[in-house]
Amino acid sequence: MNTTTTQLPIPQHFDQQKVGEVWRVLYQDRAAEAKQWAKSHQIAPAATDKTRICLMIIDAQNTFCIPKFELFVGGQSGIGAVNDNQRLCEFIYRNLGVITAIAPTMDTHTAMQIFHPIFWVNDAGEHPAPAATLITLADVEKGIWKVNPAVAHSIAGGNYLALQNHALHYVRKLSDEGKYPLTIWPYHSILGGIGHALVSAVEEAVFFHNIARHSQTMFEIKGGNPLTENYSVLRPEVTDGYDGRPIGQKNARFLRKLLEFDVVIIAGQAKSHCVAWTIDDLLGEIMAQDPKLCQKVYLLEDCTSPVVVPGVVDFTAQADAAFARFAQAGMHLVKSTVPITDWPGIVW
Repeated sequence: MNTTTTQLPIPQHFDQQKVGEVWRVLYQDRAAEAKQWAKSHQIAPAATDKTRICLMIIDAQNTFCIPKFELFVGGQSGIGAVNDNQRLCEFIYRNLGVITAIAPTMDTHTAMQIFHPIFWVNDAGEHPAPAATLITLADVEKGIWKVNPAVAHSIAGGNYLALQNHALHYVRKLSDEGKYPLTIWPYHSILGGIGHALVSAVEEAVFFHNIARHSQTMFEIKGGNPLTENYSVLRPEVTDGYDGRPIGQKNARFLRKLLEFDVVIIAGQAKSHCVAWTIDDLLGEIMAQDPKLCQKVYLLEDCTSPVVVPGVVDFTAQADAAFARFAQAGMHLVKSTVPITDWPGIVW
C-alpha cells in the first residue's frame, strides 16, 4: 500500500522566497537528506504503492516561470508562475509519500523553428516581431511573410521551394482545424541554455522525490521539430507535410504510460497553451478509449496560469473555458492545498 496517507511537513531546505530565482541544486546534500527523510517518515519505495499516482508537470522551466525570462507566464497577477511553483513544490513535499512518479515535460527548441523570428522575412528583409506577430493563412498567401531563404540550407537541405510550400500548408492546416494562428514567439527554451532548465526549486523538489521514493523522474521532451509547433506533449500541432508525408506523430508511448496510472495529476505552464493543449489531447484519447478514464485525471488549478501580456492579450477566459470543459467531461478540478487523500474518487 502507499506508505503514508497523511501529509508530510515541508523539509527545511525549501525556501519559498527563492522559487522565482535560478540557482544550483546541491544534489549530494539533497540526496542525503532525502534518504534520511524517507527513513524518519517511514516512506517506502514507490514500487510498493497500491494506488499509483503520477504528477505530470508541464514545462515548469525558467523560460516560462522566472521573471524577466523570455516567456514568463505572469497571469493576471503578474507573478502567476512564481506563485504556482511555490504551491507546486509544497504540494510535492507534503504528498511525497503518495506520489508514485513525477513526469516533467520539457519544451525544447533550437533557433531555426517555424515559430521563431529567423524563420520568416518580409519584402524588406525584416523578421516578424516576436510576441506581437500572428502569421495567418492570408499573410502567407499574399506574400506578406515568406520563409527566410537563408534557413533552407539547415532545415530543408537547400530546398527553399519545399520549405515555402510547407509554410503555406502549415498555416492552412491551422486555419482549417480552427487552431490559433501561427504565433511568432521570442527565442525560448533553447536546448543547452539556462531557459531550458527546470525552475531550480521545482528541480530540487523533483530530485528529492526521486531519491526519497526510489522513483526515476520521467522526463518527457517535446518541441524539437523545426517544422511544427508542439504545445501539447502528446502530439504536434501539424503532423503531415504539404506532400502528405508525416512530419510528426502522436506520442502514443507516453500516453500509454500515463493511462497506466490510477491517478494522473496535471500542473504547469501555461494554462491557456501547453497545459490546455495537452489536456485536450489527453481528453480526446480518453474519449476514444473509455470516457470513464476521465475520472482518473485531476487538474491542479492553483498551480497553473494563463498567458497574459498587459495591454496586448489576455488568454484567461479561454483557459478557464477549457478547464470548465475538461471538468464537464469528468476530470476533477482540485486545489494543491487540499490533501490528495481528501480528493474525490481515489481508492486507497
